[in-house]
Amino acid sequence: MSLLQDPYLWLENLKNENTLKFVKKHTEKLKSLLGDIPSKLEPRIVEFFGKPYVLSIKPTSMGLYFLVRGKNSYKIKLIGDSEQLSEIVDSRDIGEHVIITYLNASQDGKLLSFFYTIGGSDRGFLRTVKVPTLEVLDEIEGNVYNSVFVDEKSYLYVKSYRTEKPPDGVEPPTDRVFLRNFESQEEILVFGKNLPQNNLITLIESNVQDKVFALVEHGWLSGKVFTGLRSDPFKWELVFDGKDCRVLPIGYYNENIFVICYDKGGKGRILKIDLSSKETIEVVGEDEYPLENGVIANNSIFATYLVNASHIIKVFDTNGEFLREIKISPQGSITYLRVFNGSLFFRYESFTVASRIYMLKEDKLKVLAEYCADNDIVIKEDWIESFDGTPIHVFVVEKQGVIKNNLAVVYGYGGFGVSVTPRYIGYVYPFIEDGGIFIVSNLRGGGEYGEEWHKAGMKENKWKVFEDFKAVLKYAKGKGFKTIAWGASNGGLLVATVLTQSPELLDAALIGYPLTDMLRFHKLYLGMLWTTEYGNPDDPKDREYLLNYSPYHNVSRAKRYPPVLIYTGLYDDRVHPGHAFKFAAKLEEVGAPVYLRIETTSGHLGSSPGIKIKEYSDILGFIYKVFALNVDGEKKI
Repeated sequence: MSLLQDPYLWLENLKNENTLKFVKKHTEKLKSLLGDIPSKLEPRIVEFFGKPYVLSIKPTSMGLYFLVRGKNSYKIKLIGDSEQLSEIVDSRDIGEHVIITYLNASQDGKLLSFFYTIGGSDRGFLRTVKVPTLEVLDEIEGNVYNSVFVDEKSYLYVKSYRTEKPPDGVEPPTDRVFLRNFESQEEILVFGKNLPQNNLITLIESNVQDKVFALVEHGWLSGKVFTGLRSDPFKWELVFDGKDCRVLPIGYYNENIFVICYDKGGKGRILKIDLSSKETIEVVGEDEYPLENGVIANNSIFATYLVNASHIIKVFDTNGEFLREIKISPQGSITYLRVFNGSLFFRYESFTVASRIYMLKEDKLKVLAEYCADNDIVIKEDWIESFDGTPIHVFVVEKQGVIKNNLAVVYGYGGFGVSVTPRYIGYVYPFIEDGGIFIVSNLRGGGEYGEEWHKAGMKENKWKVFEDFKAVLKYAKGKGFKTIAWGASNGGLLVATVLTQSPELLDAALIGYPLTDMLRFHKLYLGMLWTTEYGNPDDPKDREYLLNYSPYHNVSRAKRYPPVLIYTGLYDDRVHPGHAFKFAAKLEEVGAPVYLRIETTSGHLGSSPGIKIKEYSDILGFIYKVFALNVDGEKKI
């Protein structure tokens, strides 16, 4: 059979009768394999995964709003001035299988907007309510997000055109910004007209009340910063063009705009743009470690840096003089930097801390909310030499005082400049408690060491990401562990590729919501946008290297594959489930021990906590079954 033939193209039709039969067959096959193992693991996963997990924060005059995923639902809560905690919204009150992924609020806190979706689809609803009555003032449907309140009756929002053309007729995917009046429900296109394909817009509120940034990014390659006013949302001005590099606006000070630019060595430097003279001045030069984000508060610049994939905050004055450093233990992730009335707010998490919300006011750091896991988890770090001598950083997470079962789950992503930093891994805790170890790898293609690290794993360099991951798998095997490779989305592509290239390095594979057909990804859902990261299969040069590693096209009868679990969701409208179905069919065709899990109410954004717990129970159940582990970690005889 020719490598370019596509015998399972029909599996891309999710309504095809044969596709539905395929799904049913594989659902029954997996259930037969797992038996009651998932139900025994589920209470333990609930214990850890069910801890409140903060997804976003927004400070206002009424207090701090935050979005949290709990054991049973998604909730929006408010910490008032007296630190009294109030529950504002519960996803269960909206409907079954509802997840909330985004929140915003007006500066006085009286208006609240949030995006919710059914079953994790990218398409959902942006709802605006009045607080505290929760009267629904407006609701719009679509790929809509990223709202900014203009006044008491209108807001700006970004609409993403995935498959349909915007009003100006540009080919999708592309974004546009609309001004919407929720009293009249009238809206006007105010920014992004004629913006070309593969350009995305993010609205960013600044530290100055009236001023808003619009960041326009061409895929994951370059960016431009525009400024606008709430008081005049029809007028936008280009203030910084990154040309061939990525950029990020961080705030205003004395009529100067400050941005992070990832030019030169790609680690990030802070520039000041004088709005009167248009002169650009470097304020903070490149560091040894990459600068990831920043804000301006109380006459200072607060910048988050990644030091071996963990965040620290460095504080500078507005002339770039270093003032101090803020570190939080253990190694963790600092995200959602927010400024209000001169105070800084941010969220922190680590492998053992589900969420912690901090406020920095008058140089005093205070914890506003905290959700931790009680355990004896130990976090170690190591360096592994890749094929070309490049050092690859890893976190090794294990539990003290337990008998090791000689199994290592090795997690990887390696793409889109995404940094894999310490995250709360409650869904893996039962496995760790039972003697397993969890290895997190920081591969090329990510952002852990700056934009050059990202570019080193893009397009024609993607093969280096796979080799980095193979080095980590060899590292685990060299320490006597059996390896379970795990990745989702772009990480699913990573594991699927390594599986087809070097199956001997894996003792099992967990492949979630993956891309696997690299010759057709650009024709499915949002895939055309990813050509900026992977290359374009319609370009003969790109097609050659894409075909060389495309998992779907490189399954071979000559290779012996370990047990494989591929999982996806029918509500995934970002990465087409056909990728998972077709790859499973190819593996099945050559006699590989492949299993497929299909969730009917889950998408790329996730699912309701209950559904996600069921999914993780099956995933861990697969590990326990394949490696003959009891739920207490003892091997069967």
